[in-house]
Amino acid sequence: MNQLLCTLRFYATRSQLLTSGDVIGVHESTACRIIHKVTDAIARLYPQFISMPITEDEQRQAALKFYDIARFPRIIGAIDCTHVRMKSPGGETAEIYRNRKGYFSINMQAICSADLMFNDVVARWHGSAHDSHIWDNCNQRRHFLQGTYRNYCLLGDSGYAQTTFMMTPFATVSSANQSLYNESQIRTRNTIERTFGIWKRRFPIMSRGIQVHLSRIPGIIIATCVLHNIARLQNDPEPPTDPEYSPIFDIDDGLELSMSGSSVRSTLGHQARQVLVEEYFGRL
Repeated sequence: MNQLLCTLRFYATRSQLLTSGDVIGVHESTACRIIHKVTDAIARLYPQFISMPITEDEQRQAALKFYDIARFPRIIGAIDCTHVRMKSPGGETAEIYRNRKGYFSINMQAICSADLMFNDVVARWHGSAHDSHIWDNCNQRRHFLQGTYRNYCLLGDSGYAQTTFMMTPFATVSSANQSLYNESQIRTRNTIERTFGIWKRRFPIMSRGIQVHLSRIPGIIIATCVLHNIARLQNDPEPPTDPEYSPIFDIDDGLELSMSGSSVRSTLGHQARQVLVEEYFGRL
């Protein structure tokens, strides 16, 4: 229990190892070993606590919960990326970790549920990697291409390419139906921003900066995501707003569109969105 308390203290105190060690009366080096061991143990619980809806019933239930937010149909997840601040890793490749906001970070991709829980987390990309590039190279995209999620979709911002399984907003609105679509899309997609906000308030190390070796950071990110889901399952109250953390939309949203896939896939994606606008939102 003391080792767990030491680790939780680390996640909550701007990564001060000495402060964490004081909780159980151990030296900083001992606290470091404890934190790495406990973090690895928690991160290994990923398959148990973080997963996409796989069965038909799970997908149907997930879609119903998203529908209840703003009546957007066939959605089983909202996707986005957020930057986890870190110290410079040093070396010749350090600058690839500097993001567009000017600080060093890991660009973490996540898919969330309507219940504000993580369903998928990718925590291995450097800060300069664009959201669309991370998506283009992740396992979940391959699962959607292979039909694992049937006719269900994700919601993403304008930084992602519109496809048959990724519903993005219209850059410009030319009809009342498109306006209804955008309003519903944005309100429903806000679940991922809320999930990031709660997670970063619950674990301040995620927004204030991780001062450990680069190789240890993905495990810490995954472990805190696991703990976030456990807290949600236990109906743990949402943490209060941190005045030092402002959950603002990332400034690079939409600055670069995904160029992966064929023009045929892109055309089919835009056609699918227009059908949704005309045959569903046009009847609301």
